[in-house]
Amino acid sequence: MAENSMNAELQKAIECLRIQDVYLRNSQGDLMEGFDPKYSPEANDLAVQFKHVVTCEDVLQLQEDEKEVTLFRVHIDLGARWVVLPEPKVEGGSEEKEEENIKAVIEATFLAEYLIEGEPGQKALDEFALKNASYHVWPYWREFLMSQSMRMNLPKVALPAVQFASNNRESAGDQD
Repeated sequence: MAENSMNAELQKAIECLRIQDVYLRNSQGDLMEGFDPKYSPEANDLAVQFKHVVTCEDVLQLQEDEKEVTLFRVHIDLGARWVVLPEPKVEGGSEEKEEENIKAVIEATFLAEYLIEGEPGQKALDEFALKNASYHVWPYWREFLMSQSMRMNLPKVALPAVQFASNNRESAGDQD
């Protein structure tokens, strides 16, 4: 029953929101000291780990050409890091894990901006932020990650066409 009410809230938001813009808020790309992806022998053995989290949302009231406009913005943090995974060690019958050896990181925060038409309510906006905004941001992230990794000489990363945020069962409003 709760899933049906969440689907109803999501549908309400879909009916009230119109995509206006998707843009990069900030980004960072780093190669760790001593690592050169072009010449390091370990460059061929790197694993890639990903981050995808809806971090917050906000509603803005703007004055535009003598008309009040209400916008809904969703902030999504995305990232990839190239790591050398440690070999598991067995000591005293238990497996101990060492931390990954991070070699490179690319991270970005994208904003998806929507015009609010009507009154969807906070619950509907929360559901939309967690379950729909990533659909609009994802193509921009895919292109950004591919081009940045190639510019940094990192192994090519081809992301799938769609991915959901990792916090899609939490409330985005709780992330502020």
